[in-house]
Amino acid sequence: MAPDERWVGVDDVAAHLGVGKDSVYRWVENRGLPARKVGRLLRFRLSEVDAWVEAGEGERPAEPPAPAPAPRRMRRRTQKDGGR
Repeated sequence: MAPDERWVGVDDVAAHLGVGKDSVYRWVENRGLPARKVGRLLRFRLSEVDAWVEAGEGERPAEPPAPAPAPRRMRRRTQKDGGR
């Protein structure tokens, strides 16, 4: 990191990597993309982002999807509603 390297925002990182802003936010939260919180804003050093990419951190497999909900059980028909 150069001492005079400026801090950039999410828009700049997304453009630099060619991805959407949502991906940048998700990578910060789930994959450790290096960022600093300045008030409510995230700030990045592009050299740190590039090092993170070069280290292969962005290539980790995503979290496995949540299992599908169990199928609903059919209720038994009774004499009252036309069953046997």
